[in-house]
Amino acid sequence: MSLLGRFYGKLHSYGVLVMFQHTIFSFSFAIVALLLAAGGLPSWDLLAIILVALLAARTGANALNRVIDAEFDRRNPRTANRQIPRGEMSKKEALWLSVVCFVVTLAAALMLNPLCAVLAPPAIFFMVIYSYTKRFTPLCHLVLGFTCSIAPVGAWLAVTGHFSWTAIFLAGANMCWVAGFDIIYGAQDAQFDHANGLYSMSTEFGVAFALVISRMLHSVAMICLIVVGLLRPEFGWIYYTGMVFVLLLLLVEHRVVKPDHLQHATFASYNINELVSIVFLTCGVLDAFL
Repeated sequence: MSLLGRFYGKLHSYGVLVMFQHTIFSFSFAIVALLLAAGGLPSWDLLAIILVALLAARTGANALNRVIDAEFDRRNPRTANRQIPRGEMSKKEALWLSVVCFVVTLAAALMLNPLCAVLAPPAIFFMVIYSYTKRFTPLCHLVLGFTCSIAPVGAWLAVTGHFSWTAIFLAGANMCWVAGFDIIYGAQDAQFDHANGLYSMSTEFGVAFALVISRMLHSVAMICLIVVGLLRPEFGWIYYTGMVFVLLLLLVEHRVVKPDHLQHATFASYNINELVSIVFLTCGVLDAFL
């Protein structure tokens, strides 16, 4: 195999490891946040630094998650085919990928502004600690949501250097949305988690009530998105039309998953929410520019 072929193969392997296609879950909120903060496109150099920081942080966090959860992934029939459990990639290699990504994230933050530089280490702390929270609290879904919500706030701070209500409500929507669909995703592992001493909303309250909590979180996420629309004069009918489609997608998501019918949990939590991300990103960008 040629050098280029080996490079592409390794890049693809890393993409599979960190589920690169799911980058859009927080990426969409971050892009909309930076466009609103800048009143359009920021300078190209600033845009490049922000995008590198976002991609590096997310990649590092997911690679580290695979390392920390490797033993549980090996025991769980649903995840035993992941790269580290089946020996396709070593934990050491994935750990080095994570370290490099976090170093890049810190370097990018230093290039942005003093507030980003100060807040970058705490942000990375949450990216590291999330993977351990399922070992001691059912609030792990909310910790994941909070960690993802750092992206839109970080993008806003990178452009403006200060907080705003728009950034806070974007973060709230991002947090509640991710936590909500992570509860659905985690419901399919309720029995495994209980047997292995892991915590989730499903192990703590049962699958049925966990799905109720998921619906409540998604309701709060929708409220936050509406508030964002009210706060931003740039947003009009395009944005609100997108929010209608987002609501319909979330209703479908909760329709296809029942406590005694979790066969579509992955489809509901991942595939449908990829569409949610695309709709939000498309409508947010269009209304920010038009």
